[in-house]
Amino acid sequence: MTSSTPPPVRPTNDNDGVAPPPSPKLSPVDAIVMGLRFYSRLPTGDSPHLPLNFGKMIHFLPVASLIIGVFPALTILLLGAYGVQSLFVATVAIAMSAVITGAMAEDAFGDAMDGLFGGHDVAKRLEIMKDSRHGTYGVLGLIAPFMLRVITLGTLIALSPVAAAVLWLVSALLARQTAPVVAVMLPAARADGASAGAGILSKKDFVIGLIPALVLFCFVALLFAGPIALFLALIFGAALCVFWLKLLTRLLGGQTGDTIGALQLLLEIAALSAFILI
Repeated sequence: MTSSTPPPVRPTNDNDGVAPPPSPKLSPVDAIVMGLRFYSRLPTGDSPHLPLNFGKMIHFLPVASLIIGVFPALTILLLGAYGVQSLFVATVAIAMSAVITGAMAEDAFGDAMDGLFGGHDVAKRLEIMKDSRHGTYGVLGLIAPFMLRVITLGTLIALSPVAAAVLWLVSALLARQTAPVVAVMLPAARADGASAGAGILSKKDFVIGLIPALVLFCFVALLFAGPIALFLALIFGAALCVFWLKLLTRLLGGQTGDTIGALQLLLEIAALSAFILI
């Protein structure tokens, strides 16, 4: 089962001061399957759907992200090997990625743009963000990120399809792994949203999942893009996280699942942009 937005949350207690009970333990395979079901529409067999345990799932999310991204990456390699025009290849690969993920991040970005910039106060912004219909900001929020990814990824494909495939794969992986920092640093903006009901994500769990993703990203980026491009990608990503956290604090006073998915898309674009500047 695929959720419409990626919603890890910050620890909260009930009104009576009693902490929620710990989530059941998951095996690594269970955690990977849970990640695939949450972030994609890939077939995962008929095993029972376990209650969402984001804290455990995020430990093994890098593995799930590799599985989610491998087919679009292979599409780049296959079409690139036949010399297909780079922008066409990028468009096909990104469209395939959206189908595999159920366009989760894309939908979240559109909703976030509608809510953050279409409302005049917190209550109205949250109301707009929850509405499945897209306004002007939401439509632009769907078009602009798609174009930016096509242009940046297409530029990389024109230089080297192999480098483009692996750099995009690890960029998307790290973006998905980093975006939940919003939930670690900010409280849920509403009590009834998807983010408020997904379970607890601690700083420790977040870091445990982030470290292997960051190491893999740095290794691949050094190998295929070089140290300067890697430095720029890390700086862009860190600055973007700080900016996004400050923006959400000012406009919402917290976070929602849509704002987490939106950051994921922004971080992917930031990394790809850094790779084409050098």
